[in-house]
Amino acid sequence: MALQTREVIFDTETTGLDPKTGDRMVEIGCIEMIGRVETGRSFHAYFNPDRDMPVEAERVHGLSAAFLATKPRFAELADDLLDFLGDSDLVAHNAGFDFGFLNNELELAGRAPISMERMVDTVAIARKKHPGAKLSLDALCTRYGIDRSHRVKHGALLDAELLAQVYVELTGGRQIGLGLVDAPADNADLAHPTPNAPWHRPATDKPRREPRPHVASQEELERHREFIAGIANAIWSR
Repeated sequence: MALQTREVIFDTETTGLDPKTGDRMVEIGCIEMIGRVETGRSFHAYFNPDRDMPVEAERVHGLSAAFLATKPRFAELADDLLDFLGDSDLVAHNAGFDFGFLNNELELAGRAPISMERMVDTVAIARKKHPGAKLSLDALCTRYGIDRSHRVKHGALLDAELLAQVYVELTGGRQIGLGLVDAPADNADLAHPTPNAPWHRPATDKPRREPRPHVASQEELERHREFIAGIANAIWSR
């Protein structure tokens, strides 16, 4: 049976806007989705950037240099992160920004960069679907009725969770993963059937029931007419 596609929705927080000028990634949050359905698996970490935190950046995400000084450096968790990402496509909002910082950290840690071919940019998807509209994560949450009342400041895991919901709406809506298919026998995490696969009745030893009639009998129709006739001042009689 074909497996559904695994994707990782992720977001980062940083010290600034450009890794080429010394800015660093200080937080990453990742959400696993299979067939556009969240599995409940996630990866979240803060990183010590070994540098100061500009006031403007701290104002956005609330992460101070003092808080981050107690966190591990990216290189210490790089393998754990790469294991979680696997070879899945990586979905981010304005993904070029997040990929730039992620690959910069991987390079500093002596790891190979992640191919840009794996990048899925929800801003690009939203631009095609809603040309001329506001494309921020907040704006898309408002458009799709996604609750973000708990988002006081930016946070990588929280924003990834919101983006996962936005991504579902951008790519077909909430029912995209509700295929009528057999569940895998071993309930393996990745063994999910494709959402559009034909549904087959599983084998069973229970006796087969004949289809129930769905046409009212003459007796039932007569009782219905008597019931309707007894309704005083019926709107259909005016």
